[in-house]
Amino acid sequence: MSVPNTIHPLLQTRYSPLVFQDKPILKDILKRLFEAAQWAPSSYNEQPWRFVVGVKGEGNGWQKIFDCLVEGNQTWANSAPVLVLTVAKKSFAYNKADNPHAWHDVGLAMSQLIFQATSEQIFVHQMAGFDAQKARESLLIPDECEPVAVAALGYEGNITDITDPKLVERANAPRQRQSLSEIVFEDHFGNGLF
Repeated sequence: MSVPNTIHPLLQTRYSPLVFQDKPILKDILKRLFEAAQWAPSSYNEQPWRFVVGVKGEGNGWQKIFDCLVEGNQTWANSAPVLVLTVAKKSFAYNKADNPHAWHDVGLAMSQLIFQATSEQIFVHQMAGFDAQKARESLLIPDECEPVAVAALGYEGNITDITDPKLVERANAPRQRQSLSEIVFEDHFGNGLF
């Protein structure tokens, strides 16, 4: 399935690469990405997103986040100049009740970050394959928060730099999406709108 040319050009070019250039992301650009995330909508305007950022070669955050990744993600994420642990604050500030929408809102914030990143020619590859407990312990995540995912950020690398045959196959695989009739319904679940 090809990306429809009816959607925004930045959405057409967005994808999750398996190799990044050996090029740092400037701090002012990185700040813009998180400013975009900061302005995402959220339930009760709670803004439950938190981000732990590791910049390769600066401090030990990058290595701590990298060490939390499963081996399969470590094989390619090592080329990313920035790793980000996304975290959800689990309860509302105004009444201390559980916030069942926190993960959804973290996803909205990341979506805005990715849109801004794409406009800066920066690519983002999100990962669920990480040890959340290890992340909690090594990055001092408080109990009221929950690790959600890890994202690798960087400038798109060259596929020819990938040496692992399985990663080459993944990198060259066509992008696929479920059809709209499988995910968008009218009147009741299962009745495809498109």
